[in-house]
Amino acid sequence: MTTTPDDPTSTLPGKPPVVDLATWQAARDELLVREKAHTREGDAIAAARRRLPMVEFDGTVEVVGPDGPVPFLDLFQGRDELVVYKHMWHDGAPHQGQCEGCTTTAWHLQDASYLNVRGVSYAVLAPGPWDEVAPFVEFMGYTQPWYSVRGVPEPVGGEMGYLTCFLRDGDRAFLTYSTTGRGPERVNGSMGLLDMTPHGRGEAWEDLPEGRPVLGHVKEELPADGGGRSCWYWRTDADGVATWGPTGRPVPQWTRPGATPVETLGRSGHH
Repeated sequence: MTTTPDDPTSTLPGKPPVVDLATWQAARDELLVREKAHTREGDAIAAARRRLPMVEFDGTVEVVGPDGPVPFLDLFQGRDELVVYKHMWHDGAPHQGQCEGCTTTAWHLQDASYLNVRGVSYAVLAPGPWDEVAPFVEFMGYTQPWYSVRGVPEPVGGEMGYLTCFLRDGDRAFLTYSTTGRGPERVNGSMGLLDMTPHGRGEAWEDLPEGRPVLGHVKEELPADGGGRSCWYWRTDADGVATWGPTGRPVPQWTRPGATPVETLGRSGHH
């Protein structure tokens, strides 16, 4: 049951206009036409993606995991398809100094059951040395397989921050697809949910209705227009205040046992 305000034209500052249910439904139905078109276009793009050519590479190249060096083909775990996320790494940095953007991808896919049952394996690759990567994986509580690709050439190693897909045919390995930038967002369900909310993600680049609050307030830097830097909420301090300064951690790290306030990111370089 819904109620209609006495004055359906009333407004609340910084919020959507207040209307009756029928008016809302009409606007919702109009937007649905565009959403359905977007879905169909996404299906068409996926169909084109399945028709991309592929590149063969040496699947025996070794990566390093908890059992030491293993051939890349082992990451398929006997399946024919493999999706990996290439996680950036800061050599020598403490846990809080590792990449906040990559954390959003790795954190949102901690159970690959639905991929596995479809015949697809999943792994995370990082260019850091294994003796640094392993403690980080343990601290974060990740249960999916991680491997160091230190010194391994593309397409297994190379640039990080990518979602990459591979295909296996017996002992042959092939690169089929890769995406970076905002491409990995499809893993991050939180972003999709925020896109449904009236205030959105709160990022400075978003197209907001006039009068809608800009949420991206980062205490180190607050631009004159009141906006914040992109992805400002990916790091917070111990009090939950967004910050990309030395007191911040990637947000999920505050849920980890033993996480304490920090004073430095300790970054010595970016790979």
